[in-house]
Amino acid sequence: MTTSAQEKLDLEHEAAKLFMRLYERQFGVPMRHIWHNEPRKPDVSCYLEGEKLDLEIAHLYGSEAEAILIHKREINQRTIEALHRLLDVPISQRLLAALNTILASKAEKTYHSDRVWLVLRNTNPLWTRIDLEANLHHVTLPEAHPFEQIWVVGDMNGESGIVQLFP
Repeated sequence: MTTSAQEKLDLEHEAAKLFMRLYERQFGVPMRHIWHNEPRKPDVSCYLEGEKLDLEIAHLYGSEAEAILIHKREINQRTIEALHRLLDVPISQRLLAALNTILASKAEKTYHSDRVWLVLRNTNPLWTRIDLEANLHHVTLPEAHPFEQIWVVGDMNGESGIVQLFP
């Protein structure tokens, strides 16, 4: 497994565990035993109140340039220029654009699963759960998608909690 593939796997597991812990705390319902799935299945499976549930995990960065910065990758001139261009776009507009893009992308996928929840983990330090909640009425959720529920972890460490986007 490549280093970047392992890093992606580690981020997915970390996000899944974080979401499960926050969900348990908020609703008092146990979510247990995660394991990673092969392609064509959602990323992670667990048990919610004893029933199998699959979680598709995605990370909300904002842009490729912001992802590079967040992951402390080497920054080149192109990335610096992209970050400077972002300064002209209001933060809430960037949040909605990133969120709508990831929702549209994930809605096109199909899974070999009976129950799938989409869990988005916000990694951008400029946004929190409060920003997400303030902009929910502007989110564009594709009509057809494979998800029973859609959730967002409000920040990288889950300190601002979770917010449900759908249903």
